[in-house]
Amino acid sequence: MRRRDFYLTATLLILIGVTIGTIFALYTINPELASFAEVKVTEVKKSEAPLFADEDLENYDARFVFKKIAENVTPTVVYIETIIPLETPDDENHDFSESIWDRIVPRRARTVGSGVLITNDGYILTNFHVIEGAVRNGLKVVLNDKREYPAKVVGHDPSTDLAVIKINGQDLPSIVVGNSDSVDVGEWVLAIGNPFRLRSTVTAGIVSALSRDVQIINDRMRIESFIQTDAAINKGNSGGALVNTSGQLIGINTAIASQSGSYQGYGFAVPSNLAIKVATDLIQYGEVRRALLGVSIAAVNYDRAVEIGLGSVRGVEILGVSVGGAAEESGIITGDVVLAVNGQSVNESNELQEKVAVLQPGDVVDLKLWRDGSEITRSVQLKVAEPLPVEDLTFSEESLYPEEIPEGDDTGYESQEFDLGFKVTAYKKSENSDNFDLIVSHVYKFSEAWNRGLRAEQKITAIGEEKVEDLNTLKDLLTKNLTANGSVTLEVRNKDNAKGYVELERN
Repeated sequence: MRRRDFYLTATLLILIGVTIGTIFALYTINPELASFAEVKVTEVKKSEAPLFADEDLENYDARFVFKKIAENVTPTVVYIETIIPLETPDDENHDFSESIWDRIVPRRARTVGSGVLITNDGYILTNFHVIEGAVRNGLKVVLNDKREYPAKVVGHDPSTDLAVIKINGQDLPSIVVGNSDSVDVGEWVLAIGNPFRLRSTVTAGIVSALSRDVQIINDRMRIESFIQTDAAINKGNSGGALVNTSGQLIGINTAIASQSGSYQGYGFAVPSNLAIKVATDLIQYGEVRRALLGVSIAAVNYDRAVEIGLGSVRGVEILGVSVGGAAEESGIITGDVVLAVNGQSVNESNELQEKVAVLQPGDVVDLKLWRDGSEITRSVQLKVAEPLPVEDLTFSEESLYPEEIPEGDDTGYESQEFDLGFKVTAYKKSENSDNFDLIVSHVYKFSEAWNRGLRAEQKITAIGEEKVEDLNTLKDLLTKNLTANGSVTLEVRNKDNAKGYVELERN
């Protein structure tokens, strides 16, 4: 009996151990978002040189050209598998009570999509909706040669439905990026991706239209200026490559136009110029730094074109100009019609949005305008597009933040950006005061300030032992401490008036 009891006890302990180990393993994939990758210096290959001249293409069989492109590009397109939490349906036809097992082991689903290797050290450009909601350790990338890698998120931009993820690899195949502004309607393109889990699928078609706004991105700040193609795009193609006859990336396949969810004649891709701008921002800053023209706009219709004497229906009209914005400072007024941006014609609102979105804050853009019956030009230095720094906050002796943002620099606020990766907005304490409340209005992801824990809406009250109550003092003390010590300690307070310290070091 003792021997039998011994064996039973041992068996039970083994079963308990296996159960605990299984639960622990499952919990290593938890409902938290996928972890972020560390960003390193990398290089994206760009080219506008054609693989074949137009004269050569006329003499080649299309089958040969497509075969050559497929051989070159397919190794750069990857298969992405994403594990996401499976939510309990929230409607009256379902029982909401979860079992004990569901609470111990959350239910999950596995989705698939595509991505494009844009550097040989493993940065992958894909769609945001491909990796959205991924749990920790829930991203897997499979290369064309069947090598598998875990992946981490570098950053994402819901307004363009783009994201960048990273795998640890060297000397990986990477795509050459072309110029999407040179794409013409009617030219041949290939779509490469993983539709219906069918890996490394190549389809061919033509560019059907440009600058399509189909309102499929669910974001208030959405930018849609898609390349439309009749190359077959299906579920799983999202994030894959749209390439030209030189094998250059001209778009990231994003959506299909279908009532059934499958291909019905045409699909849409984010132009490569916009996609690579977003990708490089995400790699460098962890977020997109979007340029702002500071206008509200609408496409010119026939009646309006006749009214202002344009002669043909073209251009985008300025309906409003933001006070203090880049456009106003450059002399642009309401009623002007933008005909071209840096020499490229624009005839739709989303076209103008895209032309500005591919630029960086601080860039100077040349606009051709129609005003009072003649063409004029204006050069505009773009500003950074940011939300107002502080919202719904109060400003009094008991509280740190202003209830309203005053108008005008004399009684309002001013801002200063610092090289350590943060921006501070100074709010006057009263109309007759020289003292300000210094509120951190923005912290760039993965900067020194971000990595050290400084966050937006914190108030800077002192540097070391010295109080700071205006931007000049803050700037002087930062410079003094960094020069003398190579570091600076900020005293900060949060909205609950809790005090803390953030030490920053010079890069």
